[in-house]
Amino acid sequence: MFSDQTWVARIIWAALATVVAWALVSWRLELAFVAVVTLALSLAPVFVAKWAEITVPPSFIAALVMFVGGTLFLGEVFDFYERFWWWDVAMHGGSAIGFGLIGFVLVFMMFQGDRFAAPHVAVAFFGFCFAVFIGTIWEIFEFSMDQLFGLNMQKSGLVDTMGDLIVDMVGAVIGAAAGYAYLKWQAKGGLASVIDEFVRRNPRFFKRWKK
Repeated sequence: MFSDQTWVARIIWAALATVVAWALVSWRLELAFVAVVTLALSLAPVFVAKWAEITVPPSFIAALVMFVGGTLFLGEVFDFYERFWWWDVAMHGGSAIGFGLIGFVLVFMMFQGDRFAAPHVAVAFFGFCFAVFIGTIWEIFEFSMDQLFGLNMQKSGLVDTMGDLIVDMVGAVIGAAAGYAYLKWQAKGGLASVIDEFVRRNPRFFKRWKK
């Protein structure tokens, strides 16, 4: 299950496990908690894919691991959101692209890989909507944490929230556009290569796929 994962993902998992052990020994419970949550969330896609009998491309798993680590660990523990103005943009933009791809793949699976079951733009639009929806749920989560526990996840409040949503929309467009290019022109490079690899690794979900 882990042997075919990229070295990037395995290094991040090992580093997080080391931080958990060190934080417990030094009795830094808050750091240990954040590291455990980060490690658990970054490992979750691997176990979910195993349970659902879905083969997820290792490159996509690595991207998810880097995102979770960058958002929860580097962003919150090492305060990267305050130290680097572009960190929030990179995290939200990257995640929106990923969720745009996931949304596209989900609806494509519903059609069992039939390229002509629905207009290409409609399938891509679903991917866009899915990514924006996830981004909106995250902003609600940030607002809830700030209101319930007195955190400062929203930073500058409304400005931060709207900025994040705008970045989410841009990333969602990029992810959905990759799906559209994959359907319309059977693109295999760039982001479309992730979709193509997923289709090739999971043929039972795409029985109607024809080139």
